[in-house]
Amino acid sequence: MEYQSQPTETLWSEWVWSKIGTNVGHSVCPGKTKNFSTKCKSPQACWDITVSAIVTTWFGGYGYLKMRTKQITSSTVKYSVLSWLFLWISGLFIGSKQLEIPNSEAARIQNIRASPPVPLKYLPSVLRMYSTGCEVSPEVSADLDRTRNIGIIAHIDAGKTTTTERMLYYSGFTRRIGEVDEGSTVTDFLPAERARGITIQSAAITFNWPPRPWGEQTSPTLEELKSKGLPRSAASHTINLIDTPGHADFTFEVLRSLRILDGAICILDGVAGVEAQTEKVWHQASTYAIPRIVYINKLDRDGAAFGRTVRELGSRLGVWPAVCHIPWFESAYGRFQGIGDAISLQGLFWEEGGDGKKIKVSSLATLEETDEKFANELKRARVALVELLSEHDEALVENFLEHGEDHLAVKPIEILESLRRTLLDSETRVVPVFAGASFRNIGVQPLLDQVLNLLPSPNERPDPEIRIRSVKGGLQSLLKGDLVVPTSKKVVAEKKTKKHGSHHSHHQEVQMAVERLDGCALAFKVVSDTKRGVLVYVRVYSGSINRNASLFNTNLNLSERAPRLLKMNASEAVEVQSIPAGHIGVIVGLKHARTGDTLLSYPGNKATPPKPLNTLQLRPIDVPPPVFFASIEPDSLSEEKHLHEALALLLREDPSLHVTVDEDSGQTLLSGMGELHLEIARDRLVNDFKARASMGKIEIGYRECISGTSSVVTKVFDREIAGRKGKAGCTALVGSFNPDKSDEEQLESHEDLLFEETRNGNRITILTPDLVHHGKNHKKAKMPEDLLPIHLDLSIIKTAIYNGSLAALARGPKYSFPLHNTHVTLKFDINTDLFGAETTPSALSAAARLATQSALKEVASTSALMEPVMNVIISVPESSMGVVVHDISSARGGHILSLDDDCGASSSRTDNDDLPPIDVSKIYAPPDQFESASVASNTKSPNQMRTITAKVPLKEMVGYLKHLRSLTGGRGTFVMHVDRFEKMGSQREKAVLTEL
Repeated sequence: MEYQSQPTETLWSEWVWSKIGTNVGHSVCPGKTKNFSTKCKSPQACWDITVSAIVTTWFGGYGYLKMRTKQITSSTVKYSVLSWLFLWISGLFIGSKQLEIPNSEAARIQNIRASPPVPLKYLPSVLRMYSTGCEVSPEVSADLDRTRNIGIIAHIDAGKTTTTERMLYYSGFTRRIGEVDEGSTVTDFLPAERARGITIQSAAITFNWPPRPWGEQTSPTLEELKSKGLPRSAASHTINLIDTPGHADFTFEVLRSLRILDGAICILDGVAGVEAQTEKVWHQASTYAIPRIVYINKLDRDGAAFGRTVRELGSRLGVWPAVCHIPWFESAYGRFQGIGDAISLQGLFWEEGGDGKKIKVSSLATLEETDEKFANELKRARVALVELLSEHDEALVENFLEHGEDHLAVKPIEILESLRRTLLDSETRVVPVFAGASFRNIGVQPLLDQVLNLLPSPNERPDPEIRIRSVKGGLQSLLKGDLVVPTSKKVVAEKKTKKHGSHHSHHQEVQMAVERLDGCALAFKVVSDTKRGVLVYVRVYSGSINRNASLFNTNLNLSERAPRLLKMNASEAVEVQSIPAGHIGVIVGLKHARTGDTLLSYPGNKATPPKPLNTLQLRPIDVPPPVFFASIEPDSLSEEKHLHEALALLLREDPSLHVTVDEDSGQTLLSGMGELHLEIARDRLVNDFKARASMGKIEIGYRECISGTSSVVTKVFDREIAGRKGKAGCTALVGSFNPDKSDEEQLESHEDLLFEETRNGNRITILTPDLVHHGKNHKKAKMPEDLLPIHLDLSIIKTAIYNGSLAALARGPKYSFPLHNTHVTLKFDINTDLFGAETTPSALSAAARLATQSALKEVASTSALMEPVMNVIISVPESSMGVVVHDISSARGGHILSLDDDCGASSSRTDNDDLPPIDVSKIYAPPDQFESASVASNTKSPNQMRTITAKVPLKEMVGYLKHLRSLTGGRGTFVMHVDRFEKMGSQREKAVLTEL
């Protein structure tokens, strides 16, 4: 059975009205206009069509241009009306002329004509022949049950962008398939990305799957699909897709994308298997409890091994692979030609050289007649899938028993629901596995179907974590009134005096303020666009963000207005009036919002939401520490201001970059995650921001540590700041801090503790005597509001002192490197350090910085250098393993942690060490094509890849890739990330200082 449309005759009037949607679609999708062709049955019909198209385009285009330039006059309305009138008249005159419509258009028009389609019996991978281009509706679904926020994560060159481009093509978003090698991809739109052929920035794009044709107003609800026994993929869904980088230097891009995702597709290279960066991004996704499905790509290439890769999922990622697809190879030549669907027991065949839209579906009975070996393997895959799910899902066990314990009789919809239940339960560690070859256009449509069937909607995700005042909880718990927010005793006392209320009445008032909250969103990315200005990408978690709404930034305590809202499709944009909950959108025009900021939309004229709502913050995005730095200088003094402005924009875009100024040399230093990271930053400064500057040699960012303890140092800052008198005092004590010890072992008991946090390897403790009470008589003590000036509160004091200490820790007392493993204790006593209105936040911050610097100078003689030590994972052939191990352990001073096969007997790495390891021998994996006996018996072969895990100083890893390739004949690869900073020995420290 083949799924393809046949030529259909239809009336010209219907053809014209079907194209009305196309014109509207092009008006909201600038740059997406594509030509279409028709085959006329008479020259006169062709001439009539040409004339009507020209006239309609002239009138309609003129009116549209006037409206876009806001020059709306009577002539604008006249030309617009004329265009539609002429279109109607042309339909009357030419209505009797018949045309042969292209296949895709005929299929789409027939979809519009028809009532809701007759349900298919079951097809978990429904194979569709939908039209492509902007004819499909760009509207997003407001129903969160039909919304998916997903990302694609993988090792570099696994095929993330290639797969994304096929998804856009089959969904109808694009008319042609973009290729990475040609630089024609939609998601990799930066010049640097197209030049290097890699993803640098995560790109967000929205499309519908299955495509929703123009004219379709409603889709079946989830309840209707269940009642008819249909999968979720039978109804159109809105997919918000984020394509993430795979290079280790752009880890932060992956982190901030994972923060707002509801599900993910992890793509594996069928040749390389589970690679080092795959393990890293998998672990990062696990920290956010993101459900994932696995897509094994590139099965068309020589050396691809689906079975081996499946076993590696268990051995290296610590999960149970649920094999839903198996590869289908041509018997004669071994060409990868399709997949076997173990859920529906069908074979899906793609013709070689096609665009992937034409798919031939074969039932199990047909396969048994044409390819008995493949049919038997497909049945074994079904048996293994049902057995695995039965171990984790009691509902499937009942279904299995109802069908007489026949694995093949279990309905596909029952297997899909079981897969979904086990996937959303992280404790089961069951991960569905699918197969394909995106570059050959095989396997992408079934993968999209399973995104809808298996990955969760925003409604099915855990309650987003928030902090409001000192309380942690869930956002939905707060909105429902289940989360109790404490209030100050002063406010409670006022309520009792004025209204004879109680703490309960205050809680009701807080809840009323929460109920008035229009929307809550997280800014997860900031981009500087040359045409549109600063774009702030947000994920809305409750309510909606509306155009022209006033947004309160709870991190910065300021309000901004959102003049424009966009739906971004990579570099293209569609303006919208609102971004609903569960969706991803872009706000244009925010001048201060940063990555990780929480934005609240609250009604009324007040710029600030009422307390304590103004302290609500969603879980922030962790920023990894930089390890490389380079000096960057303007070409002339006149360019210095522009350079600093460009750097400010760059840092707002990418918080993993840091800018500091060397006080001795006056040089501006730019720090980042790696050499490539800094190179890309330099390219953006010069090419995108047009900064005339040059970057020096990329160097390693060392750290400084102290081993002694200072005395208690008190400093008073007393001088004018911006023409205003400022005076404040602060006391500091510094000592060493061991991050390897638990907090309980190092925490001292402080009755006056206000705040304590570990940041960048340093511990900061802030004490405020008489302002924080933990004693028995604290109920009789005065509250902070009664002791502090009106311009100060505990939050402002904490922030000022904290920022002052961070500024002091940025420069060591001996070598001027940032400090590490240092514990700073700061005390602010209102009896000695508070000077009324003169104690401003700026003065308090300056006093904390002076006190910390003075304490550090006392112990400068104990300072020592620390260097970044990397956790390095190297993949090498078995034949090269010995020479690489020797090079790491001797020449580079590294420490070998483990030597592993790429596929061992049990899992060596899991996200939770408390979980039992995966027994790889119990994992079902189909036999690989041309698998040798040596590989099947797990004996070593010279070409088998091995994994070396080691800890190596970063200095020894600079430029290591070229050396590794020379040792391994070009087959070795590695990834690394910062493990820790370690103190150098005296000889190594002397050698490093000599080089510096």
